[in-house]
Amino acid sequence: MTKNSYKGTIAILTGGGDVPGLNPAIRAITIRALREGYRVLGFRRGWAGPINVVRDKKVDNTPFVIELTEEIVNRSGRTGGTFLHSSRTRPSHVKQTEMPDHLRDKYTEETNDLTPEVLKNFEFLGIDYLIPIGGDDTLSYGVRLYQEGVKVVAIPKTMDNDVPGTDYCIGFSTCVTRTISLVNSLRTSAGSHERILVIEVFGRYAGYTALLPTMAGAANRCVIPEHKFNVEHLTQLLVEDRNSNPSKYAVALVSEGATFEGMGEMSFSHQAADAYGHKKLGGVGAVLADHIKEYTPKFNNGRTINYISQNLGYMVRGGDPDAMDSIVPMAYGNLALDLILKGIHGRLVILRNGRYDNAPLEVVTATKKLINVAEYYNTERLRPLYKSFESKPTFIITGG
Repeated sequence: MTKNSYKGTIAILTGGGDVPGLNPAIRAITIRALREGYRVLGFRRGWAGPINVVRDKKVDNTPFVIELTEEIVNRSGRTGGTFLHSSRTRPSHVKQTEMPDHLRDKYTEETNDLTPEVLKNFEFLGIDYLIPIGGDDTLSYGVRLYQEGVKVVAIPKTMDNDVPGTDYCIGFSTCVTRTISLVNSLRTSAGSHERILVIEVFGRYAGYTALLPTMAGAANRCVIPEHKFNVEHLTQLLVEDRNSNPSKYAVALVSEGATFEGMGEMSFSHQAADAYGHKKLGGVGAVLADHIKEYTPKFNNGRTINYISQNLGYMVRGGDPDAMDSIVPMAYGNLALDLILKGIHGRLVILRNGRYDNAPLEVVTATKKLINVAEYYNTERLRPLYKSFESKPTFIITGG
């Protein structure tokens, strides 16, 4: 790039949980941007990068921000995770224990808003546009920066597929693909021991990662955060499924955020909350499996049926992206550059009804994206509800 061709500086960051598809998105943005005449910076560790930059030319800021080249992004572009690393940092709510050393004397409250520092750091680095890639938590702070005058073009990422405004978030397809594959692997053990297989999957508020694999035939039943279910009723259905199966097993997918009647709140693996106020979920599958075993004699002529309980967890997060999560991030990255080249910002790149588009960035904080239970979930049969696939989006169930 020559001085005469230089158009400005674009910064990229990835926040929240890792998913396959982040590196292909970073690669697509960087290569296109460089060829269009932009300089590209990558913030490391999500929003922790911008708050840790020291505004001194003599200070080495590379632990928190690096200049991206084609050579750098090509090395990781086809792999999972994010080579820029990630975090759940929220610059508007930074605790003293997480305060950058050079800001400790300036910000002394228990929780501090470092947005003024972020804005000054962007100016110091000469950033013209910011492309955050993340879920609704990460992007909600992107909305805040946009309201502060930063030119933001955002890309949705989360395996839960619950960012409002888009039918598809990076990571979702690989999560569904991996879930189906892992469930099929566990079937042999469930069948060998004639058990009920209870599998916990991601999904704090939305049950897409449980509902879609079930629709694809991975499970007999699924329970989702949008519907508080009755354990005894679920047990009856699973016992019927198991006893009608020649291999004598049944499968239930359980969203991590699912709750059942008599259960006070979601099941947390520990009580500490992250910067966005979320406690770490986990364990509802194991709790539910115990309850199911307790109820099985009632529906199985007095005989107890044992279970296999498995939390898929990071097995669906790690590893390489599938085809969808290799193609969509490439398209999203180029869509972001299309907008920037037109001088457009304050937008979220999206997929809607099978077509690439963009939406106002504020849609991220305007609503929550949940499954429309009345339209897509059979609360009596505890499984997906569908009547016709005509004119439906690729993933059928895409929004509330």
